Amino acid sequence: MRLSVLDLAPIAPGQNAGQSLAGSVELAQAAERLGFARVWYAEHHNMATIASSATSVLIAHVAAHTESIRLGAGGVMLPNHSPLVIAEQFGTLAELHPGRIDLGLGRAPGTDQRTWTALRRDIRASERFPEDVLELQGYLRGEPTVPGIKAIPGHGTDVPLTILGSSLFGAQLAAALGLPYAFASHFAPDALHQAVAVYRERFEPSAQLAEPYVIAGLNAVVAPTRAEAMAMQRTVIRSRVRSLLLRDTPAAAAVGDDELDALAASPQAAHVMKMVQHTALGTAEEATATLRSFLIEADADELIMAVHGTTAERITALELLEGAGALADQQAPAGRGDAVSPAR
Repeated sequence: MRLSVLDLAPIAPGQNAGQSLAGSVELAQAAERLGFARVWYAEHHNMATIASSATSVLIAHVAAHTESIRLGAGGVMLPNHSPLVIAEQFGTLAELHPGRIDLGLGRAPGTDQRTWTALRRDIRASERFPEDVLELQGYLRGEPTVPGIKAIPGHGTDVPLTILGSSLFGAQLAAALGLPYAFASHFAPDALHQAVAVYRERFEPSAQLAEPYVIAGLNAVVAPTRAEAMAMQRTVIRSRVRSLLLRDTPAAAAVGDDELDALAASPQAAHVMKMVQHTALGTAEEATATLRSFLIEADADELIMAVHGTTAERITALELLEGAGALADQQAPAGRGDAVSPAR
């Protein structure tokens, strides 16, 4: 079972962004020490509880404090950016940390429409996502599609790309381009099985990847005892209810746990509960069993976990999973190594 970590750099109550980012370094160091495959960071904007907005900067910082683990974006929301700028940023990372950098690409803005306007991007930019992926890929391969333009750094670095998605659109694009496909089943599970089936059926081999390669996301709440894990899961659900239903307003901060629990049990929270449908929950043995069954259910080659809790609790979760044998095989499946290392 190939197992990786998705770190949203959560900002806990009473914590600032600097403390959160320090925790991300500690988490990556633990993942490296324990043998996890990689750590990815997701681009979000204008969210009070997430510190991973400047994804490439965070990757650079973590890479400088680790030695060998793969690091990357899961993902960069390409409609927010110029393909040339992303090629330069990740090309720089690849030159500084050869063989360690991944670039996952998403089509969503990673924020609300008003914040997207503040990012100075055209609201129609997502419609150009396939063309932007090809432009970005051209810069990184050293075969630019825009005459006379090179990404320096970036030109010829062949940073491996992965298409992220939660619908058939991303699955079809990844298949057509011969790229790995990562499905966001840790928060949008509905189309998982159909999207993976379409991707595998339509996959066309490419210079980067000979066979289809699927990464499926899920949540992980793991503790020494089931009671501790269930208490942590209640905290996770309360946080999502506060953020998604109450919009993290000043008034939301005053809402107590009992009220949040009642709201979580109401019909209004059905979509919030759906988001945590795929969760490895409980002791290390229970969580590992869930991971193994989900790997088969999702028809995935790799799982990437959004591990919840404080920094100490997340590191403990990784240690528990490693101790329970969740990392029995971290080698890429035969013929699929290019999904996790730069194509040359």
